[in-house]
Amino acid sequence: MSDLYWLTDEQMAKLAPFFPKSHGKPRVDDKRVLSGIIFINRNGLRWRDAPREYGPHKTLYSRWKRWSEKGIFARMMIGLAADHGEEKTVMIDATYLKAHRTATSMAAKKGGVDASSAGPRAA
Repeated sequence: MSDLYWLTDEQMAKLAPFFPKSHGKPRVDDKRVLSGIIFINRNGLRWRDAPREYGPHKTLYSRWKRWSEKGIFARMMIGLAADHGEEKTVMIDATYLKAHRTATSMAAKKGGVDASSAGPRAA
């Protein structure tokens, strides 16, 4: 897949100071996992839809979940914004909404009035 997202070595060097220390067993490749997490979030995919090149989807999800709960990603954003030197507030919108497949149904409910045929009533 040619449209995969990969962090550069320069980007990884900027992020590395924010990584938690590894305790015991070494972590799997940070660059691969973080690139996968970014790809999933950027494209609004489910974890299990992650391309194989990023490794097991469970690894991506568990890293995202653990680091989110510990505030690692929040510290990364704060640190990167501080290094940038901007005096303005930087905001990132990560809104993700999922509608049920029947949420857009235009059919009238049983016993209800179809909105397209409902006109002004004569008194």
